[in-house]
Amino acid sequence: MLALTLLTASCAPVSGPKISLDEPKVDFSALWIDPADLGSRNFFDGPGGQALAPAESARYELLAVDTKGYSGGYDVRDRQGVKWSVKVGKEAQPEVAASRILWGLGFHQPPIYLLRDWTLDGASVDPASLRLARFRRDSEEAKVVGDWSWYENQFVGSQPFQGLVVVNMMLNNWDWKTSNNKIYDIPNPQNGPTRVYVVRDLGASLGKTSFPSFLRWTPMRGMGQGSRNDVDDFEQQGFIKEVDGQQVRFHYKGIHQKVVDTITVEHVVWASRLMSRVSDEQWRDAFRAGGFTPGEQQRYVEKLKSKIREGMALAGPA
Repeated sequence: MLALTLLTASCAPVSGPKISLDEPKVDFSALWIDPADLGSRNFFDGPGGQALAPAESARYELLAVDTKGYSGGYDVRDRQGVKWSVKVGKEAQPEVAASRILWGLGFHQPPIYLLRDWTLDGASVDPASLRLARFRRDSEEAKVVGDWSWYENQFVGSQPFQGLVVVNMMLNNWDWKTSNNKIYDIPNPQNGPTRVYVVRDLGASLGKTSFPSFLRWTPMRGMGQGSRNDVDDFEQQGFIKEVDGQQVRFHYKGIHQKVVDTITVEHVVWASRLMSRVSDEQWRDAFRAGGFTPGEQQRYVEKLKSKIREGMALAGPA
């Protein structure tokens, strides 16, 4: 009973998303900006470019150890005084690749990078454990001011938000905790909004979704809902299961079925058309940025392109 009580206390929302969309008042650019330059975007270097990248083969000062979540991590500072949030382990690679894809499609993302060779000063750790690490830059120009929920936000029901759900399903990202979604204030943007909504911590991606059937009656956000960083699993899971009128049912097995149930044919086609604008080179660059081998890159890209074709087919004959 005690174990059940503790699990139930960590339940995710079970009611459907609350549609509070008021088109004239919602600034959709806070969530998504149509990437007119998508064809020329650098999916390898990402939104920060090489200019903001952390130095390879460099030493970093330990500021704090992060023991929360699935993957371990550190807060560090480089020799120039820049602070970084570092994630090591299995989630580092898919987080970088998925972030590159979301950014390339027009969704806001912070500058993050994968490092293979770096040294941590101030901690006794096995250097092998630091071999692959996600570095997220702590910028003075962008401050986290809160979290936002997939269930209650001003974008629910809009094409950009529904498309964001579709893209995350295509990436098999299943860790949709509110704490993974951050609101950033940008006091002096060069262009764009002064507040943006970001889906962050994308490490639980590029595997497959799953959820124990005996727990479906009480979805626990703390329970694992699938695999991560597993190309075999990614290839095995389907995308669209069936279409009933405008309702699309997916091969999704996570705990956020209430969100998934709001997706229609129109939303899938919109997201698929957006993703179809990404070139083969850009797809490979996104996975190369995540440190995946050429063989893994090819397999992930081919599976994603097959999902895009499924989604585009829902539009019917041209």
